[in-house]
Amino acid sequence: MKQVIPVFFCLLFICFNTSGQTARTVDSLFVVNGYVKNRQTSEILPGASILSVNTGIGTITNAYGFFSMTLPAGPQTLKFTYLGYKDSTLVIDLKANQRVQLLLSPKSHHLTGIDIFSHTTEDQRHLPLLGVEKLDMSNLRKLPVLFGETDPLKTIQLLPGIATTSEGSTSVSVRGGNPDQNLLQFDEAIVYNGGHLLGFFSIFNNDAIKEVQVYKGDLPAWSGGRLSSLIDIRSRDGNMKHFSGTTGIGLISSKMTLEGPIRKEKSSFLVSGRRTYLDMFLPLSSDEDIRNNSLYFYDTNFKLNWITNDNNRFFLSGYLGRDVFKNEYAGLDFGNKTLTLRWNHLYSPRLFSNATLVYSRYDYFLQSTGDAFSSINWDSRLNDFSVKYAFTCYLPTEDLLEFGIQSIYHAIKPGDVSSYEKDQNKQRINVPETNSLEHAAYISHTRKIAQQLSIRLGLRFSLFQNIGRGRSFLYDETFSPVDTLDYSKGSIYNQYAGLEPRVGFSWLLSPHFTLKGSYANNRQYLHLASNSGSGTPLDIWFVSSPNIKPQISNQLAADIQYNSHNNVWEHTLELFVKKIDHAIDFKDYPDLILNEALEGEVRSGQARSKGIEWLTKYNNGPLNGWIAYTLSRSERQSKWINNGAWYLSPFDHTHNLSVILNYAVNDRLHLSANWLYFTGTPATYPVGRFDFQGGIIPIYSQRNAERLPDYHRMDIALVLQGKNPPSRAWQSEWSFSIYNLYGRKNAWMINFTGDDDEDPYTRETEMTYLFSVVPSVSYIIRF
Repeated sequence: MKQVIPVFFCLLFICFNTSGQTARTVDSLFVVNGYVKNRQTSEILPGASILSVNTGIGTITNAYGFFSMTLPAGPQTLKFTYLGYKDSTLVIDLKANQRVQLLLSPKSHHLTGIDIFSHTTEDQRHLPLLGVEKLDMSNLRKLPVLFGETDPLKTIQLLPGIATTSEGSTSVSVRGGNPDQNLLQFDEAIVYNGGHLLGFFSIFNNDAIKEVQVYKGDLPAWSGGRLSSLIDIRSRDGNMKHFSGTTGIGLISSKMTLEGPIRKEKSSFLVSGRRTYLDMFLPLSSDEDIRNNSLYFYDTNFKLNWITNDNNRFFLSGYLGRDVFKNEYAGLDFGNKTLTLRWNHLYSPRLFSNATLVYSRYDYFLQSTGDAFSSINWDSRLNDFSVKYAFTCYLPTEDLLEFGIQSIYHAIKPGDVSSYEKDQNKQRINVPETNSLEHAAYISHTRKIAQQLSIRLGLRFSLFQNIGRGRSFLYDETFSPVDTLDYSKGSIYNQYAGLEPRVGFSWLLSPHFTLKGSYANNRQYLHLASNSGSGTPLDIWFVSSPNIKPQISNQLAADIQYNSHNNVWEHTLELFVKKIDHAIDFKDYPDLILNEALEGEVRSGQARSKGIEWLTKYNNGPLNGWIAYTLSRSERQSKWINNGAWYLSPFDHTHNLSVILNYAVNDRLHLSANWLYFTGTPATYPVGRFDFQGGIIPIYSQRNAERLPDYHRMDIALVLQGKNPPSRAWQSEWSFSIYNLYGRKNAWMINFTGDDDEDPYTRETEMTYLFSVVPSVSYIIRF
């Protein structure tokens, strides 16, 4: 990292020098910059498109709603577009560098038709990034949902290349990768468990979210640490103009969001809360054991933002959520905490910076009692402290230069278990804490070579360090620990480093066809140990070490896009090939819980995946929707598993199809439906049995050689808005939905049962499923 600092300051010098150069030496060119905001609330709008009609020069606002363009002197007409908002134009007479503020009006809720994805604009066609989708959160509530809870993590499962890991789960697999290979961020804070109620709901309250962007493999240079995807979720800023709120009542939960100005047009707040109330009905049960149970989750979001002057803006946002399960014999609670402080500073008309401090925590606590013990307490936690400093430089040549530095301190406590046996002393099992540092420096240059061709060159340098106090095990050829090495507090006893190049291009073949391609190299230093494909709250994160090398992926992708006139039809065909070195997997029947020598359970090797993804969107008046199809294969290989032969990834789905339709019957009534199908999840089954010294020994198939039954279901929803006359201070709507309309019993688990006394050679297959038909209703009031 010592060599990175001079380069970093050199880039700053270049940007500062270039920033003033145009205004001083080229009198015919000037800078137009500013923020694009919501007219009703003054919230910033990231990803808005700005086009100079006179010159054809365009750009997109960054994650904080800021843009900068260099244009010729004289009259200029700027056109602004943003998903879910009315287009707007601004006419200026450019005689000097000029700061503008553009306010866009949201489309009326009563307009026919909805937009779920961002439309392809001319500027977005030039963007040399593949596999990127942005969801419009204001319209997701019109889609069918489970138990009345709108869920962005469930919605992204309807995109090509993204699949759920199990029925009802918010955990996803992207292009056959593990769930831990997805970087889930909320306001730049890493979230390690995004699920409530064992994953049936996500921790993200739709009313508090501004946007969700998904990057599949082709990550921008400013993001790293994962192999498969980045799921970037940003919270809303709060209304800077007037006080407002939203409240909703559903079958199992209620929520409320309040927002408003602290100082009009200068500062604002947003507070949002949600809680289930199933536990409130448990005392009504006739079963005494059920009456004494607790079962609920809650989450809260808050955000403060204030503008100190034209060049400085601060944001403070946080999240707190927990799940609680408890009865007289056992208890489990787990949850996330995040806190993010950001400072946006404009050094010059072309140089924008963002400094971020982040705290993130995931922890769980398990308690049980019984005849043998008075109590058992199990505590585990993962703490992150990170700092980032990012710069965006808008060069006079329409080039975009992004660079920055990042550091994260990881402190992982896998498990601290204490038990109190009756009439005996306290017993304790303590798996030592691991500490590590993850650093990165990056630079990305996006350049328009010609009117039809744009390229992106990115380079990320990452450095990972294990820090003492720590312990490293030495293993023999059978992966049994034979010795240990202890390291003093604060010492760096191991490190990995490497360059991660990313390259992309976008070529406008015609007014309707666009060809894109990319190559991305990513490194992952944190890994997840789980006995469940869908994940559980008790999963354990562990870091790379002297025994565990970082996973390294290389992905090639190419797509061709077709956009019809006025973007009524959009078609995208994308091909990808991905290879992973040092891929993490585990031996058969691994011991993952409270195992200090967990690394001895790992059997690393290779992984590969390839596929074709098809996405068709239709948007024309009252009827819209999309079809997403993926044909893919994902495999793994380790010389210690499956006799060294390649085997299917547990997240391989040969076919994955989603069909979504939305129809606005009139200004008040909206219908939607979706149908999902994917090939059954790979599994390892017993395929035979034999006698051995009087016992029956099962014979299993090769790893993941069998499959669960194929999965499919249909969901429907109806949204009915109240009459809501303009004179009324509040508006309302009803939402009705049915999950799994035709009652498909999709396999969640397959067990093999039988009675050895009656017939030791016969086993029956028993399928466990979670949901049949699930109706939901919710009522929402906005004021």
